[in-house]
Amino acid sequence: MTLDTDSSLTAPPRGRVRGAWCPLLCWSVTALLLVVAFHLLGNTVSNVASRSVFRWMVARWNDTVSYGVDYSVGWFIPVISLGVLFRRREDIVRERGGVNFWGLPIILVALLMHWAAARAQQPRVSLMSLIAILWALPLVFGGWKVARHFIFPVGYLMFCIPWNFLDALTFPMRLFSSALSAGLLNGIGIGVVRSGTIIHSLSSEGLDFNVADPCSGLSSMLALLALTAVYANLTERTWLRQAVLFITAIPLAIAGNIFRIGTIAVVAEFFSREVALTLYHDYSAFLIFPVAILLMIGAGNLISRFSFKGIKEWISTRLQHT
Repeated sequence: MTLDTDSSLTAPPRGRVRGAWCPLLCWSVTALLLVVAFHLLGNTVSNVASRSVFRWMVARWNDTVSYGVDYSVGWFIPVISLGVLFRRREDIVRERGGVNFWGLPIILVALLMHWAAARAQQPRVSLMSLIAILWALPLVFGGWKVARHFIFPVGYLMFCIPWNFLDALTFPMRLFSSALSAGLLNGIGIGVVRSGTIIHSLSSEGLDFNVADPCSGLSSMLALLALTAVYANLTERTWLRQAVLFITAIPLAIAGNIFRIGTIAVVAEFFSREVALTLYHDYSAFLIFPVAILLMIGAGNLISRFSFKGIKEWISTRLQHT
């Protein structure tokens, strides 16, 4: 006894199979072109013996000595960005957007930017153009409904770029931190005199130290800003609240750095210079940064409870009673 099987019932239609291959083929060709453009033809800076803009970026992440800002936080940014996308995967799949050709001009302009940046030896501009392309691709293939979910994860990759203007801010931040630290120490009764970025103790048991580039606070500020950005995006409901919490990370990082510099002098005053410059100096950052994170979470809770409507009602109630 034999059973006749209808192949039309078991095999998918040929048109559907061919249609399923089209998006995969488009994404594969696009990925290949991006590899050629940015990995094989992306960098012309002579200090990195590679044409890859990614290797230039990684070399800057690993260099914590030659520059004023430590960009090693860049290693974590792509992982966090992918984590945010994974968290939104169900929302992205549910969106039924169509093809949006407005993304094509963005891709074209970004490629022209990359070409000009490669000729001008500006890898940072090339990385910015790559970020623009990574957002424009979902816009083209999925439409605005899909692309809007990629705004933050793709924009978050801006923290991967080693911005040279931050290196230029290192010395002004050293002056600012040393001035506030000296004022803090004099305010609590520890006499010091500041000369540029050097803080001189007026006590024979005190410590004279220079606020060097790693102590400018920019590295910790960059790390706290990156952490605050993703925390604000995941916890706050509106763009305004997210922006306020993000900006709050700047004074928190500055305050934490000034507190660290001041406590180094306090430890030298009441314990010894050796303890201040070795044990406390090397490990104080691991103590102060968690405190800054807790303050960030507390600021986020306050911002979440803040209500303009409640303030208006309170003001109107006060005016009615007066």
